[in-house]
Amino acid sequence: MAKKVIITVAQTGAFHGKNVNLNLPEQPHEIVASAYDCYNAGASIVHIHTRDKEGKSSCDTNTFAEINSGIRSKCNMIIQNSTAPATRPGSKADDGLAALALPPELLPDMCSLDCSLISTSWQDLTWIYEWTRPWLIKTAARMKELGIKPELECFNPVTVEEVFGVLKPAGVLNDPISLTFVMGMDKVSQASISYSEENLNFMIGKLPKNEFVNFSTLAIGANQLQGTVLTLLKGGNVRVGMEDNVYYRKGELAKSNAQLVERMVRIIRELDMEVATPAEAREILKLKKR
Repeated sequence: MAKKVIITVAQTGAFHGKNVNLNLPEQPHEIVASAYDCYNAGASIVHIHTRDKEGKSSCDTNTFAEINSGIRSKCNMIIQNSTAPATRPGSKADDGLAALALPPELLPDMCSLDCSLISTSWQDLTWIYEWTRPWLIKTAARMKELGIKPELECFNPVTVEEVFGVLKPAGVLNDPISLTFVMGMDKVSQASISYSEENLNFMIGKLPKNEFVNFSTLAIGANQLQGTVLTLLKGGNVRVGMEDNVYYRKGELAKSNAQLVERMVRIIRELDMEVATPAEAREILKLKKR
């Protein structure tokens, strides 16, 4: 049986916006419309950040509610809300937990959970987020209580060890683990690993050999396509979208997030694999439909 590959689309992000690609969706109606196009193109999971009316990064419960409701009214995509704080002065770790305050019918299926203490410097701002072990255990426990599966974002090999050496033994994670290697953030975030084939192989080598783990790679910028395809060849799932790379190829801006999904669908099929539907992805990840 051909491997079923889960495609996640990360449409927006918390950093760049329409200033680098006018096709990047920022407002709720744009994000919902783009998600539906990506669903029709073959994406099963949509990773969501929110922006304010001026297009600046935000973590607003009402905006998450509008987006989650809009997507669910159109399709059965798996909704994965970000818990990364907004890139604003004074942001703290808890500021990113807006999605956990949604009413039950609008809660996401998944939330990202960054598993490392990170110092990020962007433009003239610097943040040090308090993603400590106690904070991670508390937040993962709250997600478990709400029926939300964390997408565990690992910025370096040590954070992979944290997942399986600290979080899982604490009893706050349900199998199967879903994990993303975040690579290429090293220019703006201390303690973040750069992308290379060698580094990716090392990160994959940190995964336990005796259990099934859903993993993918979030490679930033010019390395995005290579990192994604290499992860696919090594048994992983894939993530695409303008949060990670606003270009389709060198010098050519992406026309839409759906265009990036469509290319990945072609690659998956050319490699004699199959694209997982949202229903199949739910089964793989053991997610209940909300």
